Amino acid sequence: MTHVSIIGTGTMGQALDAVLSRGDTPHTLVHRGEDLPSGTDVVILAIPYPSLADVLETYGSAMAGTVVVDLTNPVDFATFDSLVVPADSSAAAEIAAALPTARVLKAFNTTFAGALAAGSVLARPTTVLIAGDDADAKATLSSVVEAGGLRAVDAGALKRARELEALGFLQITLAAAERTSWTGGFALAD
Repeated sequence: MTHVSIIGTGTMGQALDAVLSRGDTPHTLVHRGEDLPSGTDVVILAIPYPSLADVLETYGSAMAGTVVVDLTNPVDFATFDSLVVPADSSAAAEIAAALPTARVLKAFNTTFAGALAAGSVLARPTTVLIAGDDADAKATLSSVVEAGGLRAVDAGALKRARELEALGFLQITLAAAERTSWTGGFALAD
């Protein structure tokens, strides 16, 4: 059975804990600085983008060969007016470059913690868009997501992470401007 380690115990880490608990997926919440448990198959980075470099330095060797899921949104939180990665890149691409033996996926960044924990948006399962270049890694994460009662949708190759981050950026700026709720998310209709 797939074992998931969630690095980060904040709002998103707690929401993912709820999803994985609903699906009876073996998992561990890892406080930053703690070791990853042995036997970890999937690592979810439930951290803010500014913490990414430190987390990659601390856990990089332990994440070699695993599925690494990036949920960060590289937003300029000082101004809320731009992403802080180059226009032809993404946070997920940065992770893939730093961890060449990991199978990097982008997921969970387009839905706020409340919608993940609740498992639904407007009476439909919360949708988790997954981008990545490794079909087996995407299938593994999709199984975990669906076991937790959410809907997994393949969003294409890892290069689609840029668009997912733009969508996450839009949601954050709308919530920061109080045009939508911080508990929002979305669900795709069939």
